[in-house]
Amino acid sequence: MNYDELNPIHVANGWRESGIECALATVINTWGSSPRPVGSQMVINVNGNFSGSVSGGCIETSVVSEALEVIKFKKSKMLEYNVTNKSAWDVGLTCGGRVNVYLEPIE
Repeated sequence: MNYDELNPIHVANGWRESGIECALATVINTWGSSPRPVGSQMVINVNGNFSGSVSGGCIETSVVSEALEVIKFKKSKMLEYNVTNKSAWDVGLTCGGRVNVYLEPIE
């Protein structure tokens, strides 16, 4: 297996070369218990497909949903998942930490 094929940036390049719009999610800050370290990335395409991880699974569904808006409106946004927020429990971030994810369209 070629591990470069699993790199979200390489996946995004392949999608863009095929004309598929996509967005990049990057963990830019964590506090407390966090499933993935700063710098972790996930790429999401306009069809809802994704590669990589920003949380080990607990917030990916929410990030994909937000990414579809970022792709549609071509505007970056900052996401924060915090165990004290109701939304954190809704998306499954019960680890006791906080994760900030920067989401940007890839053009």
